[in-house]
Amino acid sequence: MLGDQLCAASWRARPGSFVGLMTLYESNFIRLGWLAGDLRALAGEHRSRVAHDVELRLAVLERGPYTTMLQLTYAFGGGSEWPDAPDLAVRVYHDARVAEAHAFGAGATVRVPDDLGARWTRNVMLNKWLEYCVERGHRFGAAAV
Repeated sequence: MLGDQLCAASWRARPGSFVGLMTLYESNFIRLGWLAGDLRALAGEHRSRVAHDVELRLAVLERGPYTTMLQLTYAFGGGSEWPDAPDLAVRVYHDARVAEAHAFGAGATVRVPDDLGARWTRNVMLNKWLEYCVERGHRFGAAAV
């Protein structure tokens, strides 16, 4: 995808390292921008529907002066409105231009990030899912125009 190659990784950045994790957060921010456009301008709930894929939903859960907490989930139906798996709580740090998956699973509640391995697992999943959603044609807000 265009723009992802702009994430400059240090020669010291190894998968599983802290430096590598920060590069992954930067890539998450770029990919989330592909999906939703201007992340600072997001408000409320958004839905993306494309042929041959499940409806994708994005909701702004919390907004601070420098951060925004989002929920990204698929809507599989089955009678419940939200949330369905996969379901991620993502904190966007606007000033640092990074996005971190904080929690995943049904109801993705915000929690304090734990060990480096768990952060890698959540954020690799977010990174691949964002790329998949963009490739399927999903877009929110200004990015949908």
